[in-house]
Amino acid sequence: MAALTTLGFDADDTLWHNERVFRLTEDRFADLLSNYSDKSRLSERLLAAERRNVLHYGYGVKGFTLSMIETAIEVTDGKVSADVIAEILAAGRDMLSHPVAPLPYVEDTLKAVKDDYHLVLITKGDLFDQERKVSASGLDVYFDAIEIVSEKNAGTYHTLFARHGTGAREAMMIGNSLKSDILPALEAGAQAAHVPYEITWALEEADTPDETERYFRLDHIGKVPQLLARLS
Repeated sequence: MAALTTLGFDADDTLWHNERVFRLTEDRFADLLSNYSDKSRLSERLLAAERRNVLHYGYGVKGFTLSMIETAIEVTDGKVSADVIAEILAAGRDMLSHPVAPLPYVEDTLKAVKDDYHLVLITKGDLFDQERKVSASGLDVYFDAIEIVSEKNAGTYHTLFARHGTGAREAMMIGNSLKSDILPALEAGAQAAHVPYEITWALEEADTPDETERYFRLDHIGKVPQLLARLS
């Protein structure tokens, strides 16, 4: 394998909590509609709406909020009250102002590797919300480049690792999502380190890659410097 010059880091659920906030909001949503649907069935309907809408609204809180409203209309046969819609919108606004704090080991890891590698933050989702979280986290100071994209695929990594490094073959992508961070980075020719998060959104689920030489699974992000030392 080529010597590494560039490290790409995912943001949500790799550098800070994200899916946990969505789950808490989904619980709040279930309480609002408990007279119309049980929580399990409501979750199924909401996920189906998200699956339909992600191509139209993209990833993030705004699309999630619209999917909640759509689901509320569906499960109530159009009888959902304006008060409930207002509560759903308030829940979405609360998500957009939720505090951001780095996960354990994140800042120490970034400090440990920043002098030896070109660091690129690569995240997908709503531009304003992602910019807010990056700034609020205080981690932006460690990155040489920050890219907020609408989708992560092999083409994304080819382009970004060429733009901000020496190409995908001399890069490693580090993230929690097999579907978005690991599989497309491997397809692009990069190495990839999977750092699982406690919760995986259903639309981000994927099988572990067959590739074994360029794929690594780490218990937590604090083990990244050890992995890099072993590969150097």
